Amino acid sequence: MLRVDGSPPRPARVAGVLGLTVAIVGLSHGLAAAAPCSELPNPIYGIGGSASKPLLGKISQGLSQLPAPDTATLVFQAPGACTGIYGLLEDRLLTGTASYWDATGVEKTCELPVGGQAIDYVNMANSAALCPQAPDPLPSNIGDYEGPVETVVLIAPTGSSQTVISGPAAYLVFGHGPQGLAAPWTNLDALFIRDVNAAVQQLLGLAIRVPASKFAFGTNSLNQNGVIQNVATSTDPEAAIGFVSGSAADAARGQNTIKILAYQHYGQRCGYLPDSSSTSFDKKNVRDGHYYIWTAQHFFAKKDPTSGQIVNPTVRRVFGYITGEVPLPAGFDLLKIQSQAGVIPKCAMKVWREGDQGPITPYTPEESCGHYFDSLNGGTTAQQCTVDSECPASAPECNYGYCEVQ
Repeated sequence: MLRVDGSPPRPARVAGVLGLTVAIVGLSHGLAAAAPCSELPNPIYGIGGSASKPLLGKISQGLSQLPAPDTATLVFQAPGACTGIYGLLEDRLLTGTASYWDATGVEKTCELPVGGQAIDYVNMANSAALCPQAPDPLPSNIGDYEGPVETVVLIAPTGSSQTVISGPAAYLVFGHGPQGLAAPWTNLDALFIRDVNAAVQQLLGLAIRVPASKFAFGTNSLNQNGVIQNVATSTDPEAAIGFVSGSAADAARGQNTIKILAYQHYGQRCGYLPDSSSTSFDKKNVRDGHYYIWTAQHFFAKKDPTSGQIVNPTVRRVFGYITGEVPLPAGFDLLKIQSQAGVIPKCAMKVWREGDQGPITPYTPEESCGHYFDSLNGGTTAQQCTVDSECPASAPECNYGYCEVQ
């Protein structure tokens, strides 16, 4: 049922006093108690979007528990995905304060050098191709390394009766605001968005056919936590809606303040949650191709154009863990880390796509980890094993403790 809001369209607003700026500036210098980032164990300095923080936090926690020389600390600023790749391309310096994660996984703040700190890496949930000011292709001294799968989800307060939204409805909500007449999402004060530099806005816009620069209605909530907080505390819960990464939504679901809406893409006959149910975390509908809005995360770093090697040796090692090019150290279970962060390792996928939202096609990993991923997210009935000879002919490979087809 549609209803009309008689108020005239208003441009998108920015939550708080100041919005994001192009300059790469960290948190307030007023946090005088923050220790110098340089005193952390083997720090590497990154920048990107807030969609990256759940994964980076879990990886950094795992790295901090390793003995020397394998230990490392991921220091990170999150002004926006595209801001990150622009910073690396332009050799900008990080200033102010940044986040890092200790051995217990607690996010803390450290102080960057007064003169600025060079960027060692970038992590974001979209490719550089979606950032308007990034060259295509990237320069030969910038490497692009594919990571695990991230989703984008639309969220509503738990007090909302809504359970699903379609691509055309989302087009009307975020492309036309109250004038789109997509009830109940017609209250401008209950629409919560990001900005053109945010990966989630780029990816959602690509899916619902609203360019990221044309999200003209709603409140810019500055980061993912801002969107979650604004949606959860909206005074009009039935009309409240926003969008964040699936990993951020998973982290917030335990607080019972927001819920993920099923998404029905153009041409689909019904909507799908990323998971098999509203209470599970198995990402079943992403892994088999039913849930539409997902992409591989991207990691960027300076590389030697001749050798192709990443210049910073610690970044080279950490990225190698993520891409599988460097053997994992004992006690560093990257698949478990990715699962805990709410992202999906490529070896657990049954479909794949090239680019940010290219066609979805069947995919068989060279070494599947699907059953192990299931075991970490609700359980599996697959046969356990220690060697290939224990597995049946129908699933002859013993991978990560379970019999797999390949």
